[in-house]
Amino acid sequence: MDASVLGIRLASGVVSPLVRKLFRQEGAGAGLVDRPHRISSYLAWREKRGLDAADLRKLADRLVEEALAAPGEQPLPPGEEAGVSAALAATLHALGDLALSDVEAVRLGPQAFARRLRAAAPHPGLSRDAELFHARLVDLACLHILNFFTQRSTFVAATLVEQSRLHAETIAKVDELLTRVPRQDGRDAAFEARYLDYLARRHGTLTIFGLDLAPGSSRWPLDTAYVSLEVSAARGAGGGTRTGDREGALPSAYSLPADRLLAGHHRVLLRGEAGSGKTTLIQWLAVSAARNPGAGTVPFVLPLRTLTRHGERLPAPRDFLAGSPLAGEAPGGWEGRVLRDGRALLLVDGIDEIPEAERDRARDWLADLITACPGNRWLVTSRPTAVRQDWLAAVDFSEVTLTPMNPANVRAFIERWHAAADHTPPEYREQLLDSVAKKPDLARLATNPLLCGMICALHRERRGFLPSGRKELYAAALSMLLHRRDRERGLRLPDLAEEPQLQLLQRLAYWLIRNGRTEMDRSRAEALIEDALPAVPAAGVLGGAPAVFAHFLERTGLLRAPTEDTVEFVHRTFQDFLGARAALDEGGVGELTGHAEDDQWEDVIRMAVAQGRPRDRAEIIRALLARNSNRSVLLAYASLQYATELDPALRAEAEAAVRHLLPPRSIEEAKELGRTGPLVLELLADPATASEEDALMAVAAAGETLSELAIPYLAGFRNKPSPAVHHALVSLWGRFDARKYAREVIEHLRHDPHALQILSDSQADALHTFAHPPGLIVRDTVSARALSALCSRVQVVSLALFHLGELSDLEFLREQASIEVLEILRCPGLADVTALYGLPMRVARLRMSVPGLHEVIASWPRLRSLELYSPYPWSACGLAPGAELESLVLDTPAVHLEGLGRHSGLRILNLGHRWRPSDPADWAELSRLDQLEELAVSDEVLSDLVEHLRLPSLRTLRLYGDEVLAPDLEERLAQRLPETDVESFYQVYEQ
Repeated sequence: MDASVLGIRLASGVVSPLVRKLFRQEGAGAGLVDRPHRISSYLAWREKRGLDAADLRKLADRLVEEALAAPGEQPLPPGEEAGVSAALAATLHALGDLALSDVEAVRLGPQAFARRLRAAAPHPGLSRDAELFHARLVDLACLHILNFFTQRSTFVAATLVEQSRLHAETIAKVDELLTRVPRQDGRDAAFEARYLDYLARRHGTLTIFGLDLAPGSSRWPLDTAYVSLEVSAARGAGGGTRTGDREGALPSAYSLPADRLLAGHHRVLLRGEAGSGKTTLIQWLAVSAARNPGAGTVPFVLPLRTLTRHGERLPAPRDFLAGSPLAGEAPGGWEGRVLRDGRALLLVDGIDEIPEAERDRARDWLADLITACPGNRWLVTSRPTAVRQDWLAAVDFSEVTLTPMNPANVRAFIERWHAAADHTPPEYREQLLDSVAKKPDLARLATNPLLCGMICALHRERRGFLPSGRKELYAAALSMLLHRRDRERGLRLPDLAEEPQLQLLQRLAYWLIRNGRTEMDRSRAEALIEDALPAVPAAGVLGGAPAVFAHFLERTGLLRAPTEDTVEFVHRTFQDFLGARAALDEGGVGELTGHAEDDQWEDVIRMAVAQGRPRDRAEIIRALLARNSNRSVLLAYASLQYATELDPALRAEAEAAVRHLLPPRSIEEAKELGRTGPLVLELLADPATASEEDALMAVAAAGETLSELAIPYLAGFRNKPSPAVHHALVSLWGRFDARKYAREVIEHLRHDPHALQILSDSQADALHTFAHPPGLIVRDTVSARALSALCSRVQVVSLALFHLGELSDLEFLREQASIEVLEILRCPGLADVTALYGLPMRVARLRMSVPGLHEVIASWPRLRSLELYSPYPWSACGLAPGAELESLVLDTPAVHLEGLGRHSGLRILNLGHRWRPSDPADWAELSRLDQLEELAVSDEVLSDLVEHLRLPSLRTLRLYGDEVLAPDLEERLAQRLPETDVESFYQVYEQ
């Protein structure tokens, strides 16, 4: 380091001899006899050897004299020389008070060493100029002191000894660490492979309602049965969405395939109605992870109804496998190691299936596990109203809703069901598809996977005749299950009528409902049957209670045994339906309405209205209205659709009561209102006069009706100027017929550039004529054919292409004269981008490694914003002459800045974590950006940046890296850029 940097021009030949006088003559060796070998042991005035206080003052006088005699502006006012000399002598004398060795001093560096020395000395008490001159002299002396230490023969030997000590300490610490960390040896890997194989087989099949396969196969392969549904979230839903990598984060409002949900956020609360496919999705995620062991993800399927059957504490990681055949076989601590490494996928099924009083305990259990083992992925499922909207917000969970099956999903399900069914005439499939397409009530029922399976089974069973409502559908399904299986197998069993079986089964269902459970012990079930048998003598033909229980479990298909000693209904829907029958039989209307605020009783109450006599229905609805809570009023209104006969005055009273809840005060209230069915449409806000807030609520409610009658109503909002309303309309597209909804709603919207997501070929094929050029987001579920055909019909203003694996070129964009915004992320098959040449692009965000891309970018004269992730070097000279960048974000191996300075309007510049200046001209180029407000660079270039960069308009400096800035660098940065906030890039973009 040149001494002139410190502000004093003194040659080393002058300073070094003076500094050398401070220290006595060295001895041989490493100086180990003086332990520890402190700087004080080298000083010449210790033990009165060679230098006393007077000599130290003379040496200080000489240093001051030489510094003042050096060429340049005088740094000290006349008359203050003596004060500076005295202060310098006192500071140098403090060398004897430093508890440092020469090796430690050199490790500190001259500036930090000087700060330590000044701190050990008395305050100089000088004027401002004299104090600054004194500080510079101390800095200069310390520089030469450290240089002197490195030249001593004892320094080299002492350094080697110090290194040896450090190496020995490091080895000892590593050995100690290895003894504390459990070995993750081959036993872990072997068990993990076995466990993943077990999961893939255990969850790799489904029981599809009403479908028996050929002998020897009682289950339907998951790969064949699974229909990928979608999840959606309203704007603002969820907690803690990360915004760093826009590709990997979930936006504030979105719709995407359910099986890709956890790719966007690592903690998700998934809501869905009974039978909507929540448990099937959990199976799919578990099997997908288990079949890909190379990814290192280990799924744990945790059904809360089983884990809390007896009110037990929720399990610690070591008990995650309790109840499975592999329990107790895992190497000690394996589960904990998986969680600690962040490799676990925890699939917690059924918050709604445990009593409400136990749910807070379940939330605490989740929070404790997340705190102890961060970094894992979590999916928690629940019915929509079981827990409040922000129930898991404190632990950073996003909240989404599993959307009903759209028409394409329904068609796929019906086709797969019939493909798997044996001996089903092919015309049955076409008849059913035609019925679902033409009958709105049937179509609305079919949007639930469970109900869709029922409809398929009943359609085949009844040779094309289908029940008209939900109550009739459930009753017919129960009848089919109780009789069909054994009759079709030709089994010779005692003839038992349907009603005695229902009487016994409904007692099991009502016990579960009353106790807030979906699962009971086998012994409890047999005891309930035994108590009821005297009142149901017809069931005695099967034998005692164990025989009757075995018949229900093995023959009817209504019960199943998740473990050897437990039993549950094959689906919660049947439990609620039969429980409602039991409540009506026992005259329990008061008990039913007394649980109006309990989400576990909602469907029970509705099914009681559906199955009750007119007097029962009126009593239930009147009692719900009398409670006068929002929830009970909505439940009364929702029950009207099941009341085939009801006093008109009471119906009008229910409709009037619900009007007091309008407009809804939250999106959740709106959705709950919409689930009551299409009759709510006439109560919602008038599209012509609704405010933006009322319009959002009305759109949410109408979307939940899932009725084609909602489309004309929703179309009334298409001319609203609100982007939020437009976004809400777009998010509902997948719930209705793609062509009809596109024709009446989508094609009339003036779209925000990133508002319209295309998630299927049917949606792409439905679009033809827009009032205004739209902005489209096309995801991996759309084929290249459908995308190409769409772009041949429609001019777009912006286009985002995400994860399109089969895309090889962009020829479909060659004639896009209106396109201004282009995003292409993770399209690995893309090899040709020449079609982009000369397009009127203003904004581009590109992550690709296609040769020729830079030449294409150079052909965009209107470019204003560029975000580029590429394996090829980038040069500012490659931009088109007319391009005037306002924002530039780069992640490339090298960045050449020559010519960047002409972009005087550039306000945001991110050079990437790999950029390093090639020569001082780079700093000069950056200093020409006199409007730059935000700059992101590596923290490794910060020292040069402080020295060379001149940017008076810079307000934010973001640094890649997490190193703490050295105090002196931080001080220089504050002096050079006093108006600039310095932030860690990772903190800004990842939290």
